[in-house]
Amino acid sequence: MRVVLASASPARLALLRAAGLAPEVLVSGVDEDDVAGAPSQVARELAVRKARAVAARLSGDALVLGCDSVLDLAGEALGKPVDAAEAVRRWGQLRGRTGVLHTGHCLVRVGRHAGEQVAVESTVVHFGRPTDDEIAAYVATGEPLRVAGAFTVDRLGGWFITGLEGDPGNVAGVSLPLVRTLLSGLGVPLTTVWPARTSHPAPAG
Repeated sequence: MRVVLASASPARLALLRAAGLAPEVLVSGVDEDDVAGAPSQVARELAVRKARAVAARLSGDALVLGCDSVLDLAGEALGKPVDAAEAVRRWGQLRGRTGVLHTGHCLVRVGRHAGEQVAVESTVVHFGRPTDDEIAAYVATGEPLRVAGAFTVDRLGGWFITGLEGDPGNVAGVSLPLVRTLLSGLGVPLTTVWPARTSHPAPAG
């Protein structure tokens, strides 16, 4: 079955590919600046907007996955920083604290058996205490400007994350166990979206 990722996130695409999928990428282009509410509600609404916008362009049988992540820090919704100065300030807020990363997932089935499943996965993130010099160097790489909450767990930002409670893939942008549940809700067995042949590297050791 055709699978489409309604997101420009390289991390989401890499995670889905590593998990055996071969999604196409179609960026939704929806407005992300006019959604208000609790962090989890914002993540949910944006995921729905992305998936529906892309699904509306398609015909034939397809699955469209829209996702959006928002960091909840003491009730404040934190998305991508607008510039380097904000990213530095953000990390001044984050260090030594705990936040919750909410990722909204919307899976739309297009075609004869059309349907939609929506859910939010939440992962607790414990932040370390990077020095001012480390924060400045991290922000200078540009990575924090491209991701929700101004951090990653699977790349350079991983140096400053001391622990997670929940699905680590969710922090990277997609909760695979949740997507499996959404597929089931649409009557799509997981194995039907895997490629017929998937090559795997030999185990190390």
